[in-house]
Amino acid sequence: MPRTDIYLKVEVEHDREESPEALAAELIRQLKKAYVVRSAELTNFIRRGEEPR
Repeated sequence: MPRTDIYLKVEVEHDREESPEALAAELIRQLKKAYVVRSAELTNFIRRGEEPR
C-alpha cells in the first residue's frame, strides 16, 4: 500500500489560556482516530497577536 506525506497548515482561534501544543495534540488525536494516520507530529507553531475587530 502506498504512503504519502501530507503537509497541512492549520490556523485556529483559541482562548489565551489554551496552549498551541495542547491544540496540536488534540488535532493529532482526532486525525489518528478518524483516518488511517500512521503518525503525526507538531513541528512548529507561530503565535500571533489578536486580530483587530
